[in-house]
Amino acid sequence: MAVFHLQIVTADGLCFDGEAESILVRTIDGDVCILARHIDYVTALGYGEARVTVDGKTRRAACMGGMLAVTGGRVRVVASAFEWREDIDVTRAQNALERAQTALAAAESKDEKGFASAAIKRAQVRLRVAQQ
Repeated sequence: MAVFHLQIVTADGLCFDGEAESILVRTIDGDVCILARHIDYVTALGYGEARVTVDGKTRRAACMGGMLAVTGGRVRVVASAFEWREDIDVTRAQNALERAQTALAAAESKDEKGFASAAIKRAQVRLRVAQQ
């Protein structure tokens, strides 16, 4: 299968830099899969599972927001958060979900509700990726 250069970065550093066969990510408009020879493309990322296929093996990750750009056959993902499945701490994610649900129940302002809802979504994505 044809490959392309893929780079995945976050504020914490480089998550992946190498040749890949495909990347599937959740965008704000739905899932998109990038393969070699994809046209130039830029999109905002949503919260969801990412799948990166290298040498026929697929790795899964939780990807939280950011941007994906395809330029000249190279793909770059700049994510707010990107955690490989094996790096997700399930206990920590479960605790974060419980704290966020408590915060949402106690929220009074629209901003508080928005922050708590986003935290719930992040924890749910991490748990879904880790437990599949």
